[in-house]
Amino acid sequence: MADKLIIFDTTLRDGEQSPGASMTRDEKLRIARQLERLKVDVIEAGFAASSNGDFECIKAIAEVIKDSTICSLARANDRDIARAAEALKPAKSGRLHLFLATSALHMEKKLRMTPDQVFEQARLSVRFARNLMADIEFSPEDGYRSDPDFLCRVLEAVIQEGATTINVPDTVGYAIPELYGNFIKDLRERIPNSDKAIWSVHCHNDLGMAVANSLAGVKIGGARQVECTINGLGERAGNCSLEEIVMAVKTRKDYFGLDLDVDTKHILATSRMVSQTTGFVVQPNKAVVGANAFAHASGIHQDGVLKARDTYEIIRAEDVGWSANKIVLGKLSGRNAFKARLQELGVAMDSELDINNAFVKFKDLADRKSEIFDEDILALVSDESVSHDNEQYHFISLSQHSETGERPQASVVFSVHGKEVKSNSGGNGPVDASLKAIESYVKSGAEMVLYSVNAISGSTESQGEVTVRLQNSGRVVNGVGADPDIVVASAKAYLSALNKLQSKADRVAAQG
Repeated sequence: MADKLIIFDTTLRDGEQSPGASMTRDEKLRIARQLERLKVDVIEAGFAASSNGDFECIKAIAEVIKDSTICSLARANDRDIARAAEALKPAKSGRLHLFLATSALHMEKKLRMTPDQVFEQARLSVRFARNLMADIEFSPEDGYRSDPDFLCRVLEAVIQEGATTINVPDTVGYAIPELYGNFIKDLRERIPNSDKAIWSVHCHNDLGMAVANSLAGVKIGGARQVECTINGLGERAGNCSLEEIVMAVKTRKDYFGLDLDVDTKHILATSRMVSQTTGFVVQPNKAVVGANAFAHASGIHQDGVLKARDTYEIIRAEDVGWSANKIVLGKLSGRNAFKARLQELGVAMDSELDINNAFVKFKDLADRKSEIFDEDILALVSDESVSHDNEQYHFISLSQHSETGERPQASVVFSVHGKEVKSNSGGNGPVDASLKAIESYVKSGAEMVLYSVNAISGSTESQGEVTVRLQNSGRVVNGVGADPDIVVASAKAYLSALNKLQSKADRVAAQG
């Protein structure tokens, strides 16, 4: 009988550490529900001690998710651990994830602690956590670059104190697959009580090998948990990609011999939801979930696939959620059909009023474009989810004029704390003019570090999805807006980013 591989999703914690990828409470809840639908084993919902906002998000997720274990990260100190345990109280199944750096570089330069002090703090923090919760994971931060002898000493001690999962992070993406796999194998062989814990891998993608390193940790090292994120989201070059790990293990079961609980039919919907929520676009040639993942341009390939699919396809597109019929609804579709499609896409709305409001927006969109795609619905619902009455800025309308040889002009109407204002400006183009019109009134002083446009579906009638990334006083935020009019989408995205800049929620960077 095959062993089980535990899928630990950290999209809501490590993935959210991507610059500008921070999510609202409602967005996190929606993604958590989709991860539960995907049947991931563990959802790392956040870092409870980093802010009151993160604490409340973890608590809210713990209250509604029943089929996945809910986890909170915590530094190896009593305050963090107690805060995380408090947030996880409502969880049907909860886990505390403690981390403490063990590499010589991190201990000296960051912690300013001796190895003996780190050893003692690791041991005592796990003992404290074990009195609050039964399921304890311990991560030696920068574990792969740690001295093996010291690491063995620390990990043996934390297992002795009650750690049930040992995670060995390649925190900076330095590992090579064979070396990383053997590193974990050697640790497990040298530590006398290694069989008392499940071993886990957490790899970053700085050298493009996060998935390969994770798989080596599983096959060579004997790890039985992989920590990963949807679309490989994460700081710097990102994390190990959930969809790639899952499909590699599932497709090559002949080699790995492992079972998974993940329901792969929901992979694509989850990928799209995370992409549209964070504004991080999935590249077309991304494995499994990219737009070209199952496209064949070569005549030889097309001929082969038509004759026998497995000539050039090792995964069935429908097994990960792709469908030949992407058009789902139109302007004649009723409210019940719309509500049913929301459920199929894994979107849960809190009230009938929310559904009614989203349906009104859907009908308005259907009047403007004849074909409505799943991506359109997700963008519409994402836009609806962030339209709160307490937002400082809210888009109302826009008019702009541009012609060859003349400087474009734009006039934007938006509300500020519920009061309607109008601002005008010229610019190098209609988008530039519109955003300058907003900024001339708001005077945020923020620097735009990214502006990107993505067509939600594949025609000139498509909605445009715009991501605006702003930076101000060391804070980086993303704003996302969608509309068939790309200028309107840009204005919505800019206002969305400004609203996030106004948020007072503080965040503390952490790396597991």
